[in-house]
Amino acid sequence: MYDIIIIGAGPAGLSAGLYAGRSELKTLIIEKAVAGGQISSTSKVDNYPGSMENAGGMELSERMKDQAKQFGCEIVSQEVVDVDFSGKVKKVKTKKQEFESKVVIIATGAAARKLGAQGEEDFLNRGVSYCATCDAPFYKDMEVYVVGGGEAAIEEAQYLTKFASKVHIIHRRQGLRCSKLVEDEARANEKIDFMLDTVVKEIKGDVEVNELIVENTVTKETKSIKANSEDGGFGVFIFIGNIPQTKLFEGQVELNNSYIKTNEDMKTSTEGVFAVGDVRDKKIRQVVTATSDGCIAAINANDHITGKEW
Repeated sequence: MYDIIIIGAGPAGLSAGLYAGRSELKTLIIEKAVAGGQISSTSKVDNYPGSMENAGGMELSERMKDQAKQFGCEIVSQEVVDVDFSGKVKKVKTKKQEFESKVVIIATGAAARKLGAQGEEDFLNRGVSYCATCDAPFYKDMEVYVVGGGEAAIEEAQYLTKFASKVHIIHRRQGLRCSKLVEDEARANEKIDFMLDTVVKEIKGDVEVNELIVENTVTKETKSIKANSEDGGFGVFIFIGNIPQTKLFEGQVELNNSYIKTNEDMKTSTEGVFAVGDVRDKKIRQVVTATSDGCIAAINANDHITGKEW
């Protein structure tokens, strides 16, 4: 029996663990992949207060994890497959065992949204990637294509210029969905060009991706983009948003467009269950807001455990 079980070890979950541990609550953090969530694959985190110059997401994640463990959090690498929040004792089941707690904090985050183009799944890790930090070195001095027009897409495109000979940004509209500062930096980068009003219809290749079929959204004209003979292939990096990881909690807590509804105290519709970070229904999703969520949830969880009203 734990005081708190935290499902997910991204910034929100690790922050909640840190505050719970400092309150001397018996705390378990369950993470199916690597600590840090999406920021673990981000090349640079320069908008988090106090982050060091050129600090990457993986380094920041590791420091967060070590700090949570320092204050007594137990962290296990397992995948949660079922939950039962119906009673006062919350039950969390993984593929290996079942855990119980007085409080659960959901911090499962969000996963990369798939493009849905033909060939996307076939060429995953063979030219198709959702992580520039992970796969950029494979495309040293080669051309790459970035699909997306949001902040993440443009920032990752700039990171890719450290490796690629040319970065082509494909976006379905004329206007980008990022800050003017980020857009101006990208447009000033000689290695970046833009293919606007364009969508990817098909990803093709043999062993690796070597061709894209794209369509102009205005004229409906399609064309083939082939890798040059020297490279023999190219990378396709997809950054078109994320999907909240909430399927496990359907019927357990109230959702809105697949995101978990909470109040300002991070309380869900189910007593004893909190939600934090990107999985929560909110407007701004940044590392700093995720860690804030974790802090708020842990403090309110402690109050709930010690007998204050829900």
